[in-house]
Amino acid sequence: MNPQLYQSIQLMAMPLQDLRLRIQQEIEANPALEVIEDAQTLSLEEVENKPGEEYDYFENTSDPGFTNSGGYDDEAGDAKRRFMEGALSRPESLHEHLLWQLRVQPISPQSFEVGEALINNLDANGFHREPPQAVVPEQHHALVEPMVAMIQRFDPVGTCVGDYRESLVVQAELAEEMHPAAIPIIKDYLHLLERGKYAEIARKLKIDQQQVTEALEAIRRLTPFPGREFSSENPTYVVPDLMVRLRDGQFVLIMNDEEIPVLGINPFFTEISADSQSSQEKTVKRFVNQSVKDARWFIHSIHQRNQTLLNVARAIVEFQRDFFLHGPKGLVPLTLKDIAAEVGVHEATVSRITSSKYIQTEWGIFELKYFFSNSISGAGSTGSRYSKEAVKQIIKEILEEEGLADKHLSDQRISDLLSKRGIAIARRTVTKYRKELDISSSYGR
Repeated sequence: MNPQLYQSIQLMAMPLQDLRLRIQQEIEANPALEVIEDAQTLSLEEVENKPGEEYDYFENTSDPGFTNSGGYDDEAGDAKRRFMEGALSRPESLHEHLLWQLRVQPISPQSFEVGEALINNLDANGFHREPPQAVVPEQHHALVEPMVAMIQRFDPVGTCVGDYRESLVVQAELAEEMHPAAIPIIKDYLHLLERGKYAEIARKLKIDQQQVTEALEAIRRLTPFPGREFSSENPTYVVPDLMVRLRDGQFVLIMNDEEIPVLGINPFFTEISADSQSSQEKTVKRFVNQSVKDARWFIHSIHQRNQTLLNVARAIVEFQRDFFLHGPKGLVPLTLKDIAAEVGVHEATVSRITSSKYIQTEWGIFELKYFFSNSISGAGSTGSRYSKEAVKQIIKEILEEEGLADKHLSDQRISDLLSKRGIAIARRTVTKYRKELDISSSYGR
């Protein structure tokens, strides 16, 4: 593989942010390459003086300072500034929140040191990463138990524990009003509760089934993973490469070319390269010719990337028309092979061009990879007409619609409801899809 082909393959796989950086690196390395126009650096006057062009295709819809007028008034500018200030603020992490509470406790320096070590040992859920004794010096082991008990009472209640079961027990013990059967159920019978065996729990605890139901309602008010409300994970921001809109019954694809500067060849280099009578030294002429050749190939590679992306996206839109019309439940089975055959490229090219590329739709922003989904029968696009992602969306809808009347829909019941819609999948498959949707079991709901 020659360097130019390798470069083309690299550009094909790059998302917008990486491509822009790669272009900047190439401009710095090759003096024959120059930026003719960069939409991101245009002044307000230049934008306003471009008649007939629309600049609202990729507006930030979460930005209250956005305006379609092409300019910014004072009120919109203030709104944008407030939005940016809010976006740049960093939320308090679980560890920071617990350490702040530890600092105001009337405890000895040794106890504070132990408490700090225990807090720093917690994961995002508020659970111990390592056994508490392992992160505290041996001479302070006697302080571990009282400090654990203290931190467990901090806000949020129920951190500094081993797992979600222990957290629920701590929360139940500290709750002002808690059903007396809740704690023994959490400690010994959660597995029965999850399977809905209320009668068996009642028999083992020697209480009536109504009390088990009341205890369950009390348990539902607790938080199994208390640390998650203080998650400090940085959000991932994506820039859509494409946008699709429905106009007059036809889908229109719009390329986000504002993120990619318009490149050209430096006229000085072009002049020297074209002048066969130039008196320049051979080494200079050779350097100029090679620079111009590299610049032209780089520009060609970017054009090829964009055209391939557009062709692949157009084919995806045609195959997945039901999705773009009706949303995720309209997703049909689709493979890389289907798109490769339609566009006339290799499957590997489709895989590269759809990696980390996003499209803005009426239903949200999706990675192009999202639209490739096997059928539930596992036979690809030649199998069932229902894709895995579509079935997952239908399961979600069933839980939202049917769940209003019955919050305890079991996976078997969901499987039966799917069967009535002509979707035959086993209970264990429903369980798998439900977990992939990050939806808890009937007990958790």
